[in-house]
Amino acid sequence: MNLNIKIRDQDFVLHPFGAAYWPEQEVLLVADVHLGKISHFRKHGSAVPLQAIAQNFTKLDDLRKEFDPEHIVFLGDLFHSSLNMEWNMFEEWVESIDNRVHLVAGNHDIISPLKYEALDIKIYSDVRVAGFHLSHHPEEQKDHFNICGHIHPGFKMRGNGRQFLKLPCFFRSSNQMILPAFGEFTGNYFMKPEEGDRVFAITGKEVIPVS
Repeated sequence: MNLNIKIRDQDFVLHPFGAAYWPEQEVLLVADVHLGKISHFRKHGSAVPLQAIAQNFTKLDDLRKEFDPEHIVFLGDLFHSSLNMEWNMFEEWVESIDNRVHLVAGNHDIISPLKYEALDIKIYSDVRVAGFHLSHHPEEQKDHFNICGHIHPGFKMRGNGRQFLKLPCFFRSSNQMILPAFGEFTGNYFMKPEEGDRVFAITGKEVIPVS
């Protein structure tokens, strides 16, 4: 189940997959997919099932069908490292869709910009639009609300006794929202909210506001 929130009088739909849809701009925001990471693990002997590679594309297609965005903006670390078989899958995916794709480059995005240019994908260091600043790394801004990735935020929810449930989350502070990592097998950095921060944990099926 999605969760609708407002930021600076703009609507954002937080999705259980970890993406956010911005209807006023018809933009789907996705951070830290890390395509190629599964192939990298498999190459080095990790027992990761081959079908896990397709999962990222399946989720992206589900989001496209649900929101029909004009733009898909990847907030950095779209690919984990250098070219491998997942680039070919990405090429086929981009050529099969009618959405405009953009990349705000992250620290892992080392693939040549010429490869993206051939797919008509624009690359940016950051984007400023309608009072919002889209970046990969979290950046404090005076006049713009920052939406970013990079951290792979997670939250430990306390259960009965001494049990904890560890979940990815959207992490919102006064002038910033950090998106969870979208990709499979990306790990989490567990956040410690301060007064006024908001945590929206995701389970894959619902978004849970944490008080």
